[in-house]
Amino acid sequence: MVIRVLLADDQALVRGAFALLVASAPDMTVVGEAATGREAVAMARAERADVVVMDIRMPDLDGIAATTSIAADENLAGVRVLVLTTYDTDDNVLAALRAGASGFLIKDTKPAALLDAIRTVAAGEALLSPSATAAVIARVRSAPDPAPRPTLGALTDRELDVLVLVARGLTNAEIAETLVLSPLTVKTHVSRILAKLLARDRVQLVIAAYEAGLVTPAT
Repeated sequence: MVIRVLLADDQALVRGAFALLVASAPDMTVVGEAATGREAVAMARAERADVVVMDIRMPDLDGIAATTSIAADENLAGVRVLVLTTYDTDDNVLAALRAGASGFLIKDTKPAALLDAIRTVAAGEALLSPSATAAVIARVRSAPDPAPRPTLGALTDRELDVLVLVARGLTNAEIAETLVLSPLTVKTHVSRILAKLLARDRVQLVIAAYEAGLVTPAT
């Protein structure tokens, strides 16, 4: 399968560099380049991109608002957003993830790592760099949020076990090994947790687990 990638950044030089990098991968193709968040949303709808590589700071409509629009559009349910930011301590990172982004990387990430990130997000997995994960957790714990904290009461004990390991960054295979389950069973549990918590992907499960107090940075 060829991954259809949409690049959104207000700097033409950056977009051009990313376009050359993505085009160099045999399993990817660039379907559009957007200079504003509004253009990114329109192109995501028109081009049916698999992954939108989204800069946070853009004119007209910023990356957070654009991500919110994409995530809220039922017709774009299969479109994943990978946020790129200059600093992984950016105050807007948590907001972007809450808006529906499937992960984020800092812009000085090595080219091969960016391509791997696009593949990971396109496959439906979430992606957070270790330093970025620490920043997200810090934001969850310290920044007031007017939204209600997630309720985990609908989850079974086994689903709670799985959610804890998801929040710690384990893959399905690693969770299966830890809990002595089959990978298929773990995948089923994750799917049910996503449905019960109305979460878009694993990134939102991580945030939900920390917001609910199920896990803390020390656990």
